[in-house]
Amino acid sequence: MTLATPYVPHSRLLYFREVPGETKIPFAERIVFQNPDLLVACKPHYLPVTPAGRFVRECLLNRLRERTGIEELAPIHRIDRATAGLVLFSTNQRTRARYYQLFREREVRKTYSALSALTQQPAEAVWTVEDRMVAGQPWFRMRTVPGMPNTRSKISLTAIIETRGRFRLEPMTGKKHQLRVHMAGLGFSILNDRFYPELLPEQDDDFANPLQLIARSLEFRDPANGRLVRFESERQLECS
Repeated sequence: MTLATPYVPHSRLLYFREVPGETKIPFAERIVFQNPDLLVACKPHYLPVTPAGRFVRECLLNRLRERTGIEELAPIHRIDRATAGLVLFSTNQRTRARYYQLFREREVRKTYSALSALTQQPAEAVWTVEDRMVAGQPWFRMRTVPGMPNTRSKISLTAIIETRGRFRLEPMTGKKHQLRVHMAGLGFSILNDRFYPELLPEQDDDFANPLQLIARSLEFRDPANGRLVRFESERQLECS
């Protein structure tokens, strides 16, 4: 499009903010499921769901728009850039609100898989963590404070592999970095987490050592037909 391009009524123009030297994320997403209302994609580590900061074209939303040609594609929820796994998208603006409502009313069952270093056999294998979480310093970290809990997670140790523990994480709420904070609070910081429990010095993405956290499954009753549906990621942790 140029200054001489004629005006076309009802046309839609997408503008991508220019980022000098935008980093290419060398991992591919995978479409797990698609129908007229939904698209479920499995996101790789390091790829943001939507444009943010130094990433514009290199995000899951724009990759999928280019791949499918669906301009009205929109994420129903999000996961961290450092986290891999399932993300649900709406492909139909007319039915989108039904799926937003599922998440607002906590009718979607989400499970995650994680790895943590273990120095000894834990005394317990299942924990329920409830606390109050607010924005911390710097702005991109979260912290816990006294007060009425606004987060809740069920965390289970499912296997010990040499010096590492494999965990199943079930968030009942959806605060930013909730699972990472809860795991660190239990003393099981997720392998390769650069934010928790301590913020490590900034560095370029280490593609060889991603955060060992995967959004493993999504389960809900589809409002379009009332059927219970479940989607699962096939991505593996380092020692799965």
